[in-house]
Amino acid sequence: MFQTADPSYLPEFGIGHAQDLAKATGCTVFIAPEGASCGVDVRGGGPATRETDLLKPENMIQDVHAVVLSGGSAFGLESACGVAEELVGRNIGFKLANACVPIVPAACLFDLLIAQNAWPDKDMGREACRNAFESQGRVDIAQGNVGAGTGATVGKMGLPVQVMKSGFGWAGLELGGVVVIACTAVNACGNIMDERGNWIAGTLGQNGRVMDPLMAFAAAKAKMDAAAGENADKHDGKVATESADESGGVVRNTTLGVVLTNADLSKAQATKVAQIAQDGYARAIKPVHTLGDGDTIFTLASRKVSADVNLVGIMAAEAMERAVRNAVLNTEGAYSMKAAKDLI
Repeated sequence: MFQTADPSYLPEFGIGHAQDLAKATGCTVFIAPEGASCGVDVRGGGPATRETDLLKPENMIQDVHAVVLSGGSAFGLESACGVAEELVGRNIGFKLANACVPIVPAACLFDLLIAQNAWPDKDMGREACRNAFESQGRVDIAQGNVGAGTGATVGKMGLPVQVMKSGFGWAGLELGGVVVIACTAVNACGNIMDERGNWIAGTLGQNGRVMDPLMAFAAAKAKMDAAAGENADKHDGKVATESADESGGVVRNTTLGVVLTNADLSKAQATKVAQIAQDGYARAIKPVHTLGDGDTIFTLASRKVSADVNLVGIMAAEAMERAVRNAVLNTEGAYSMKAAKDLI
């Protein structure tokens, strides 16, 4: 029913990456130079976000000029300031008297412990923004170990040594002139499934295959409890409390996404599309939306084509599901971690 589409179908938007491979972090910028309606759905329990309150339908601002997905946890929000400065230099933003204020919502994922405990700064944000302008109308938007996906990982329900490398992916659909492009940086606590429910990336078992995340969690917890018992015997019953992160990295997560569409959507409708698009995460990631995830999806709508909001939402969920899988399937192993390609 749906036809495949690519980012060149939506030249009113641009997608740009910047990254530091040595430091295992990066950011991805989505620009809308003419302005776009924007909605957001924050589903996970540990978000790091900027300017999401103004996206509520009842609030004043109607147009957004860019969205930033970044590594670096809360520190990575700095990259959005660089994007805003780049847009001001191009006279893009909300105009009020002599002021120009670009509206730049952002969300970050946790990749601080992958390499050098670094994060995207303003300079990296500017670089990604410039790359986004250069990408308008182009097909070849990179996937895998790029942008916000540079330090992304999956499969953190077990022990840290069982984690696999993930990255950034996109997928697009078109129907009757309505185009939806879903993009995501997959940094999930859970595993990634294919269309048939088979694991394609996640917590690695001793046999080199991806194992069930709940079994991995139970095994990791049993191992930690056993180690705690041994330590208690050595220290007269006194044991330091260990965090959930030490038993499996379950707080080092957050999958971020952006849905781009040419549909004529209001802020409220764009918000609904972002909510429906979260179903794409649920179909491809297990578990998802945990307390340790900050799973967030933005929808940017250029308002060029009349479309039913339900259709756009259905397309967004389907495209996001495919984008999640593309993120892990296009990723190369790095930082001593295997990727899905290494298991084929």
